[in-house]
Amino acid sequence: MKARVVPLGRGARWLAEGWRLFRVAPSNWLALVFVYWMVMTAVSLVPLLGVPVAMVLIPGFSVGFMAASRRSAQGRAPEMRSLFDGFRDRATVQLGLGAVYLLSLALLLGATALADDGVLARWMLLGSRPSDELLQSDGFHVALAIGAGLYLPVMMLFWFAPLLAAWHAMAAGQALFYSFFACLMNWRAFLGYSAAAAFVTLVIPFVVLGVLLLVSGGQLRVAAMTLVFPLLIILLPTLFASFYASYDDVFGVHDAD
Repeated sequence: MKARVVPLGRGARWLAEGWRLFRVAPSNWLALVFVYWMVMTAVSLVPLLGVPVAMVLIPGFSVGFMAASRRSAQGRAPEMRSLFDGFRDRATVQLGLGAVYLLSLALLLGATALADDGVLARWMLLGSRPSDELLQSDGFHVALAIGAGLYLPVMMLFWFAPLLAAWHAMAAGQALFYSFFACLMNWRAFLGYSAAAAFVTLVIPFVVLGVLLLVSGGQLRVAAMTLVFPLLIILLPTLFASFYASYDDVFGVHDAD
């Protein structure tokens, strides 16, 4: 099995492909996202162990969303059971990947703590929002930069790894290795994808909100948020499906360009 190198333009189209897959069965996709959110929230609320366990489950659930995307690509509506596909076969490997993911995040947050004495780490793990003074401190800004820089290689390791382990019978270490270098080889495509995703998830909602507030003279603040929230809800399954589009482009079976 070889990873294909695809151009920048293909990466920008992954999001459009995710939207196409979402439109196959929007209600099914929204139900999947809602159930996933409910399960992860319930697990996270367990004292002490909740958040770590939720992190360990992420790779397995990501396989579930990719299984739902594959059904959509075949013109079939995703089923609720698709969400749990990652825990049916080779569940041990998925949980092993989850453990590596948890360890990676722990090391990442530990590194940020060297800059801000753990302010960002406590916010991420315990939900305790820092004071405005701490948020504006140089140490906190440095911690954010460290976290973003270190998360990039973590993201590259895990972008394809759960699917490679589930659908290509790779061991956890091999899947992480292939995923990292597939992302590295396709850095141009991922650059295009990142630009498209940032535009759709950040720019468009803020532009819509800003226009509504401007037109209303600031009087429709609640109504504006009510209109923007459904847009964000639709974007989440579109993003999940776009991950499958990237896998299909890089590791799928295609004729040579």
